[in-house]
Amino acid sequence: MAVRYPIVPNNITVHLGAPDEPARNITVPFTDYISNVAASELYPTWPKNALIANIYAITSFAMNRIYNEWYRSKGYNFDITSNPIYDQTYIENKSTYENINNIVDEIFDNYVVKGNQVQPYFTTYCDGRVTTCNGLSQWGTVTLSNQGKTPLDILKYYYGSDISIKYDAPVGDALEGYPGYPVGLGNAGNPVLAIQRDLKRISKNYPAIPYITNTLGIYDEETVNAVKKFQEIFNLPITGIVDKGTWYKIKYVYTSVKKLADLYSEGLTEDEVTFLYTDRLDYGDTGIEVEYIHYFLDAIAFLDPDIPRLPTNSIYNNNTITMVKAFQEKYGLPVTGVFTYTDFSVLRNAYDNILKSFPSEYKDYINELYPDYFLVRGMTNNDVRRFQKFLLAICKFDKSIPGVRVNGIFDELTEKSVKKLQSDYGFDINGVVGPLLWRKVVELSKR
Repeated sequence: MAVRYPIVPNNITVHLGAPDEPARNITVPFTDYISNVAASELYPTWPKNALIANIYAITSFAMNRIYNEWYRSKGYNFDITSNPIYDQTYIENKSTYENINNIVDEIFDNYVVKGNQVQPYFTTYCDGRVTTCNGLSQWGTVTLSNQGKTPLDILKYYYGSDISIKYDAPVGDALEGYPGYPVGLGNAGNPVLAIQRDLKRISKNYPAIPYITNTLGIYDEETVNAVKKFQEIFNLPITGIVDKGTWYKIKYVYTSVKKLADLYSEGLTEDEVTFLYTDRLDYGDTGIEVEYIHYFLDAIAFLDPDIPRLPTNSIYNNNTITMVKAFQEKYGLPVTGVFTYTDFSVLRNAYDNILKSFPSEYKDYINELYPDYFLVRGMTNNDVRRFQKFLLAICKFDKSIPGVRVNGIFDELTEKSVKKLQSDYGFDINGVVGPLLWRKVVELSKR
């Protein structure tokens, strides 16, 4: 399982103006951004506890914008603006103050959370003299600090008693939510789970969107129907495929209905940011992800002498590490033996290239190769037809299989036959064809 906790970004991209104003975007280190905003909005002579409380608020506000991809989900190519009407005051090339810089260096990887929520809290604030608001008063923090209040006491005074600080958060590059490719029927993984999670919540506000019951992270016919209805409601091309435009529209609507960029947010719980598929596989790991990469590594090793073809199963073992290291070296990746999300993207592309340029001397085997996506009910294509031909061969000697029509349509009869095979050979009975079931069916068809 992978828990998608917020990451303190190395850098932040700032739009030097209001969102729609024609202004430059600049990318700066996150700590420099926080110091700049603090120097632009606070007085260095304020009590230290007031400065700390304000810097917590500045940091959490910025991280909320990044974590929710607030502006990117609206089609912009920046994380935050420099305009205090919309965000926080940032002045390019502004001088900062040593005492503020020191505080930022100490606490930049801490942020504010509320209750059991995971996302950085939307710590809205105002100066408290010229403007007032429901959030923190910057000048009010001075009064509270002079009364002996701690930074956390000050934050609780303004945001509620259930406020806490998430300390020592991981620091790294903020990853774009969109996986980099259109997500559609047969895809699987955390991007699919994110789409399904978001659409389930959105359907509460837009009940015309069918509720998705699938919890496997596989993009099935049910998900297609929900995506199509979402696209229809929000005037997007009705394709049933989540391209970048649809992805970020889903993200924007999800953030809006849950009020994640709001002082009174519904919030995200740990369960909502915990996904079925991990982003990192290592020695001793088990499960479908391990089986998945074993299949692809084996297929590549069949044609590539630089990658040893070793016996594997559902456990990430020493043979896996040897094959992974050879693969990583071959494709210019860090040679760690640990399999990451980046490694999987490269592995998938390598396998796709095999499918596109399979050597002629092995042409008899090409029909046996798994197509690199799950086959699910409702799918219509030649890969389904290939699979049905294998099924038909099995049906000739195993009369307990319901049957199959070789028509290229993953219909109810095909699904029933798949479930029977899954039941007979110890697979999860879900009617979905993954790489291991594909391999088993090919093997059985040769009897």
